[in-house]
Formats: sequence, C-alpha cells, structure tokens
Amino acid sequence: MRVQFLLNILLAVVWVFLTGTVNATNFAFGFILSYLVLWLISSNDDKRKYFVIGPRIIGFAFYFLYELVKANLQVAADVVTPKFYMEPGIIKYPLDAKTDLEITLLANVITLTPGTLSLDVSDDRKVLYIHAMYVSDKDEFIDSIKNGFEKRILKIVR
Repeated sequence: MRVQFLLNILLAVVWVFLTGTVNATNFAFGFILSYLVLWLISSNDDKRKYFVIGPRIIGFAFYFLYELVKANLQVAADVVTPKFYMEPGIIKYPLDAKTDLEITLLANVITLTPGTLSLDVSDDRKVLYIHAMYVSDKDEFIDSIKNGFEKRILKIVR
C-alpha cells in the first residue's frame, strides 16, 4: 500500500514537471490522474487495498470537518447566549477498537472535537471514559460515536 502511495506521488510530480506549471492545483490534478491510472492497471487484491482506503480517508476527513464545525457552532452558541444549555457528563464508552492505534486514533479524534474530552482507557482496554459537555441522552451519545468516528476509523485501519 505504501508503494502505491509513493508511486502515486512520484507520478504526480512527473506530471507537474511535464506540464511545466508548478502549483498545488496542477499537483492535485496530477495526483488524481495518477491515482486513476494506477487503479486501472492494478491487478491483484493486495494492490487494490490502496484504492479502497484512499476514498475512506477522504470521507473520514470530511466527516471529521463536519463534526468539528458542528461542535464549534454548538459551543460558540452556548457561550454567546446568556443561558447555558450544557448537560455535562462522563460516559463509559464500550470500545470495538482493539489495537493501540485504533484506540489512540479514536481518543484523539474525540478530544479534538470541541465539547468532548477522552479521559482514560480501562486496564482491559474495553472501555473509554469520555467527558462531554452535551449529554442529553447517554445511549444516543454512545451511538453517535460508535456509528460515526469509531466505525470510520475501523474501516480505514482494518
């Protein structure tokens, strides 16, 4: 997978030099073009994994940006208004993530989102403790992370 990514970047750089226009837009076009070419010529399943994970990473990035903006607006609205709408709580979140990488990525994404903070992982690594500013329904909060961040991270990493 790493080889395909490096080859993709190399082909994009070659594209930039061949066209003679050195800018980010031309590089991005070259990257997308080389991605499509590599996808068309890849033959076995090991090489195909790169072409499945790439769109998932992009989808995760857009989902994270959406959640980031949404959380920022919610916290900003709560700060600006005279009445606080916070319902803080500490949630015991059951993990489907098993490896250190999966748990770390999930905990960091949760912490980067305003209004939530990853506190600790249990010793058996089956529970993540999360502090959240807005917990009106515990099960809904757990479901939003389970079907949002965790599901997307696991699809990328596994």
